[in-house]
Amino acid sequence: MGEWALLGHILGGFTLFAGMVLATAGWHLARAKSAPGEIALLLGLCRIAALMVAVATVVVLGFGLWLVELQGRRLTDSWILWAIMLLVVATAAGIAGGQRPKRARQLAERLSERGAGATSELRTLLDDRASALLNYAAAACVLAIVFLMVFKPQ
Repeated sequence: MGEWALLGHILGGFTLFAGMVLATAGWHLARAKSAPGEIALLLGLCRIAALMVAVATVVVLGFGLWLVELQGRRLTDSWILWAIMLLVVATAAGIAGGQRPKRARQLAERLSERGAGATSELRTLLDDRASALLNYAAAACVLAIVFLMVFKPQ
């Protein structure tokens, strides 16, 4: 059973990371576009990536907790506790950081339907520095979790 738990945990981790990369790439590509239709399409891909991240987060946590039980570890082991706290912070930062891009996608869809060009409001939403910082903080948390999983510092 331990092999299945580890496999699920690792596959969840890869999916989480892939979703983050896809979301980041879509957002950066959308920022480089000027046509609302193209922006909406690329940010729509980010929506799929966000779903990947959400599902993978649940999978990683579920299989991770199963591994803790199977390996006779405790949730109070420092590296496990830190990993769980970082996952909570990453999730919160990712959710908060995704709000402006979500609003940008919705605005781009409306502008595209009307045949209008990009507005300053759309550019402001796409270039929001706080959203970028929150999303990069979420990515940093996930990288820190990978470090904890690999090196298991005491």
